[in-house]
Amino acid sequence: MKPQKNIHTVFDKIIKRTDKEKFLNQNAVAVWLTGLSGSGKTTLGVALEQKLFEKGYLTQILDGDNIRSGINKNLNFTESDRLENIRRISEVTKLFINCGVIAINCFISPTDEIRDMARKIIGEKNLIEVYINTPIEVCEERDVKGLYQKARDGKIKNFTGIDSPFERPKNLDVEIFTENQTIEESAQKLFDFVISRIKK
Repeated sequence: MKPQKNIHTVFDKIIKRTDKEKFLNQNAVAVWLTGLSGSGKTTLGVALEQKLFEKGYLTQILDGDNIRSGINKNLNFTESDRLENIRRISEVTKLFINCGVIAINCFISPTDEIRDMARKIIGEKNLIEVYINTPIEVCEERDVKGLYQKARDGKIKNFTGIDSPFERPKNLDVEIFTENQTIEESAQKLFDFVISRIKK
């Protein structure tokens, strides 16, 4: 029996991204924040969203909490599952962008291989790669959940920065040093870069 072909595609019937962007008065992009656990990715993502919201922009934050508790709750932290985690996130991000929505993604995404896969799925022109550069010592000091200590004690395996590598991004657009900056200072630097890409 031959596999059934989908002859009733809807891609030509869906309202175009450009029309949705015009409706929302914004250019959709994915702001991809990468960095160690505790570096400040989600904190800055939330601060950026607030600044954009105050200016009338529609956004969606994606991070470990709302992704691994739902669509990716069946994945762990092996290398293959990390790849699948980011692949799914990237496909979801692409859907948001096609809706004209600004996606703010806060994920460790520790290797160039993983980040390049995300860029390929989302599209080079659609992605702003932001490296939240925070020393691991500072990340450990901020770690209210005690994850680093658990990793050092061997209770958590494949923890980035301890027994799993983090590669400095080669294709970053923005680098934020949070160690000696306030959240407001870091968020403003990020906002100033992003706003030029999303303004109509």
